[in-house]
Amino acid sequence: MGFSKEDASRRILRALKTLFFLITMLASLLLFSAPLLLVIADALLPSALFSAISPSSPSLQTLSSHFHHYDFRCSLLDIPLLSIIRSFVIFCVYSSCDGPRLSRGPYLGVTTACSVLSVIFVSVKAAVYLFGGSGGRTVRASEIALFMCSYALAAGHIVVAHRTSCRERRKLLVYKIDIEAISACQNGHPRYPKILREERVK
Repeated sequence: MGFSKEDASRRILRALKTLFFLITMLASLLLFSAPLLLVIADALLPSALFSAISPSSPSLQTLSSHFHHYDFRCSLLDIPLLSIIRSFVIFCVYSSCDGPRLSRGPYLGVTTACSVLSVIFVSVKAAVYLFGGSGGRTVRASEIALFMCSYALAAGHIVVAHRTSCRERRKLLVYKIDIEAISACQNGHPRYPKILREERVK
């Protein structure tokens, strides 16, 4: 037995509703978990780019070798380390803040300070590494991508912190309006029985 056109249209409509529900859930997850997702991306993406740039396979021995032979002018190890430290500080501040402190407290200020300081450091690093090195060194596209990734993640932290602060501010405003409305109703409610009793006496 084949399916009728009505059954097929119902299946398509049900599939579209399910797809819309999944997209809405994913959008809400990205909206409310954006600070945490960005912290994870900041901790992982620069490290992944650095491991792709490094000629040897990543291991504890090669990492200790990078630390041992570190040079600010020709090493890129400090960029993923800076991203990890930045994401750790922002995560600690975000986790310790409640609604009021997310709206006007230290979260936006600390995030902006960490991002601006990291951008200044990476800018100095880029000027020394890309333009101040020896003439025989060629700069690869993956190295430029590492610098651009650090810039983009720093800007993303500021944007997400600002949007989170505005959202929490709107929540507090709505909560304040609701509390004032409830208080007004509670203050005015006892008057109605009194008026009814007065009318009955008359």
